[in-house]
Amino acid sequence: MLAIKKQALASASRVLFRTGVLSGLATGAARAYHSKLYKSSDEAIEGVKSGNTLLIGGFGLCGIPENLLKAIARRKDIQQLTAVSNNAGTADYGLGTLLQSRQIKRMVSSYVGENKEFSRQYLGGELEVELLPQGTIAERVRSGGAGIPAFYTLTGVGTQVETGGIPIKYNKEGEVVIASEPRETKVFNGRKYLMEEGIVGDFALVKAWKGDELGNLVFKYAASNFNAPMATAGKITIAEVEEIVPVGELKPNEIHISGIHVHRILKGETYEKRIEKLTLRRSAEEESELPEAMKQRIHIIKRAAREFQDGMYVNLGIGMPVLASNYIDPSITVHLQSENGILGMGPFPTAEEVDADLVNAGKESVTVLPGGTCFSSDVSFGMIRGNRLDMTILGGMQVSSRGDLSNWMVPRKMVKGLGGSMDLVSAPKSRVVVTMTHTSKDGSPKILQENTLPLTGVQCVDRIITDKCVFDVIPNKGLLLRELSYGQTVDSIRASTGCSFEVASDVAETY
Repeated sequence: MLAIKKQALASASRVLFRTGVLSGLATGAARAYHSKLYKSSDEAIEGVKSGNTLLIGGFGLCGIPENLLKAIARRKDIQQLTAVSNNAGTADYGLGTLLQSRQIKRMVSSYVGENKEFSRQYLGGELEVELLPQGTIAERVRSGGAGIPAFYTLTGVGTQVETGGIPIKYNKEGEVVIASEPRETKVFNGRKYLMEEGIVGDFALVKAWKGDELGNLVFKYAASNFNAPMATAGKITIAEVEEIVPVGELKPNEIHISGIHVHRILKGETYEKRIEKLTLRRSAEEESELPEAMKQRIHIIKRAAREFQDGMYVNLGIGMPVLASNYIDPSITVHLQSENGILGMGPFPTAEEVDADLVNAGKESVTVLPGGTCFSSDVSFGMIRGNRLDMTILGGMQVSSRGDLSNWMVPRKMVKGLGGSMDLVSAPKSRVVVTMTHTSKDGSPKILQENTLPLTGVQCVDRIITDKCVFDVIPNKGLLLRELSYGQTVDSIRASTGCSFEVASDVAETY
C-alpha cells in the first residue's frame, strides 16, 4: 500500500511540474483568474427584465442589497416582478421602494409587519402576497440552491398552510380571488408532514460585508440571514459588498459563501445601513416612567423570565417576548436564539454598542454575549426543526383551551404574517410559552374554547402567561390555573376568560 501511495505521488509531481503548476504555487506567483467585478450597481443588474423572479437577501433592513435595489428602482421598464424575501423592508427604504414604484406583482414573504404600504397594497387588492412560514422560505430556497426539488416538514400541519385558503390576492371589495393551494402530505414515523417545493430565482440580489473578485463572500454578524441561502439559489447571483479585498486575503476557513455561487460582484456605491428599530437598554429609572401599556408588558415578561433554567437554549419571539432578555436571573446562563441567525443574544445595546448588522427577529438592535455565534437563516431554522431548543416564548392573539395558537392574522383587517412562529411551535420537543394580555382592548377574552382566528399551531401551547394569571395546558384535559397576578382572584379570572378551566390546589398570587 505504501508503495502505491509513493507511486501516485510521484506521478502527480511529474504532471504538476510539467505544467508549471507546482512551481507557480511554490514561488507564490500570481495566477490568472476570471474577475467577476462590476463597476456599478446599474451595470451589475444587466439582464434583469419584467416578469423575473428575484431572490432578495436581508432581514428587515439588516443586510439588504441597498444599491442593487436602488438600481432596480431606477429601471421603470422592469415591471411585474416576483420578489422572494422574508419581508419588504420599510415603506420608504429597501424592497419597500419597489412596492412604492409598483414594480412588484407578487411578494413571497413570511412577514408584512409594520410596513403599512405593503399591508395596504395587499389588503387593497393591488398586490399578490404568498405568505409562508419563515423557516419554510429559508429551506425552500436552500433546497432550490442544492438541487433538491422538494422536502417534507412538520411546519404548518393542521393550519391553512396544509389545507390551503390563505389569501394571496383580494379584489377591491375585499373578496379573496387567489388563495394558496393545499399541500401534499405524507406520514413518517406516525406524524404527518407537508411537502414543500424548492425555490430558484432568475436573479439573486445579496449583500455581504467583504468579497473578492472571485465572488467569495464574508458576512458580518446577523447580516448573513437570508443572504447566504439566497446566494446559492439564483440562476445569476449578484452580490454587493462593503469592501472588495484582493484575492487570497480572505482565508479559506473564513469564507461563508464560495465564489462558485456568485456570478457578479460589486462594491456598493453608498451604504446608509438603517436600523429599523433602534432600541437601547433602559435603566430602572427609565422603566418607571414608561406608559402603562409598556409597564403591563414588562409585568408579564418579568414573570415569563422565571421560566428560564440554567443552561437552557431558548428562542424569544418578536414583540413582548424579546424583552425577556433583559430580565434573566444573573446567577444562571441562558442561551438565547434569534431565528434571523443569532445564538447567545444579549440585552439591548447602549448607544455605544449599536451595530446595524446586529438585530433580533423583531428588527431591534441587540448585542451578542461572549461565546455567541451568528449564522444564516436556513441554519437557524435547522436548529429549530431539529429540536435543539428547550423552549420558545411567543406572543399571541388567541389561545384555545386545547393549546391552539393564533398570532398572525385578522382576516381582511390586519396581517402580521407567519414569521417564524409556525416553525417554532412545530418543533415537538420544544416547550411553548405564550405571553399576552388576558383580554383585547375592548375587554373581550383572548383565551377561548375555540380559536376564531387562523391558526399558527394546533395543540402546541404548554403555558400561557398573561397580566392576570398563569395557565398550563394539560393534554386531553384543558386549562389548569396555576398562578394569579397580584390583585386577581379565581372569580376575576373566570369573568375574563372565554372557556372553563380547573384550578390548582395551591394557586396563589405570585407576581
